Amino acid sequence: MRVLIYSYNYYPEPIGIAPLMTELAEGLVKRGHEVRVITAMPNYPQREIYEQYRGKLYETEERNGVTIQRSYVCVKPKPSLLDRIILDSSFVLTSFFQALRGWRPDLIFLTVPPLPVCAPAALLGWLHNCPIVLNVQDILPEAAIHMGLIKNKPLIWLLEAIEKFAYRTAHTVSVIAEGFVENLEGKGVPSQKITCIPNWVDTNFICPLPKDDNAFRRAHNLEGKFVVLYSGNIALTQGLETVVEAAAQLRDVSDIVFVIVGESKAVETLKHHCQTCGADNVILLPFQPREQLPEMLAAADVGLIVQKHNVVSFNMPSKTQVLLASGRPVIASVPHSGSAAKAIEKSRGGVVVEPENPMALAMQILEFHKNPEQAERLGKQGRQYALERYSFEQALNQYEALFYQVKEGSRSVDSFSAKVTEFASASILLYGQPRGTQNLARIKEKPRRQTETKRT
Repeated sequence: MRVLIYSYNYYPEPIGIAPLMTELAEGLVKRGHEVRVITAMPNYPQREIYEQYRGKLYETEERNGVTIQRSYVCVKPKPSLLDRIILDSSFVLTSFFQALRGWRPDLIFLTVPPLPVCAPAALLGWLHNCPIVLNVQDILPEAAIHMGLIKNKPLIWLLEAIEKFAYRTAHTVSVIAEGFVENLEGKGVPSQKITCIPNWVDTNFICPLPKDDNAFRRAHNLEGKFVVLYSGNIALTQGLETVVEAAAQLRDVSDIVFVIVGESKAVETLKHHCQTCGADNVILLPFQPREQLPEMLAAADVGLIVQKHNVVSFNMPSKTQVLLASGRPVIASVPHSGSAAKAIEKSRGGVVVEPENPMALAMQILEFHKNPEQAERLGKQGRQYALERYSFEQALNQYEALFYQVKEGSRSVDSFSAKVTEFASASILLYGQPRGTQNLARIKEKPRRQTETKRT
């Protein structure tokens, strides 16, 4: 097949959706498929375009058999709501013209957020007469509204209309956790249109390694310490203040050390909270190179997943699979009804505690500190679950089978007329019923009447 992956994030960005889309694209190429990737100039997590890509409108390169077509985006280090709108709009505009340059795909695999990118993808699908598989990593705008990040009612209405447009124009909607399915069905998305394929982890790359001879421990003077590790995004949804406050409660236990790894500017902001709480047992570090990730995870005695109590239940942090695969026990300070909590409980690879409760987090860390056998058992169970449920090969098999199914299914209908009708219907959700569409049924019937007249 010829697969066009439309993803804002891609290599060399080290975290989030970028490594997943990179592995998927390269995995498909290894199986004999052709893959083009439409993506932005790399800028995450620093929110600054990487130096070697600055000053360029477009850039096309090839890596491991994948054609990567990058386009300019207007990004700012500390984006306001307006800045985010400008960022998404710039990618929508510039990426579409880049996507037109290249072979016609058999299908488009579109990952969101950002949500507005569904518009150029839908137009591209119509032009090329090919189906779209919409990969939903987070349900927007619902998540942002729930967190209070978006309050403007006209903007909320517009984003909800775009969301309906995205579901309507997609042939299939793939989601990463079961919690998404119920949410989308409640919004009128047909259940037969939804498929659940969890995000994966490369279990050959992320695997249990010994703590005794560990480069990360040596580099940061952690030898002989009980290391509690958080690595990942530091944003409003996480609430890392809970971790700092838990660390402050355990500062008298001399061999317990907390290590927080994240984006440099966010780490600097968190440093002030450490000083305020007296948490001198916290080591703050910038993101480490991806090739050092297995060693860093292996340096931990406990891995952390942290969310605020008001995070929507379907949210599923990608670090969940990575921590389980590392073979270390997990403490998830997350809502009990959420996807992350359910994953940890099913895996039996860790423990869920009340979110935004530093005391509960501190007590569970102390429990693992006192009972290393229990911690080791949970770590092994988590690793086994990751092998059975989250392996990359399993996910690649599922996506490849899905793509074949979508490709063949789209051939069995009158694709062109179906696409025109579907695109027009979805557009009405955004712009209202345009003048003349009342006659659409008559226009569609016209050829039939002409044929009948000719027969007569």
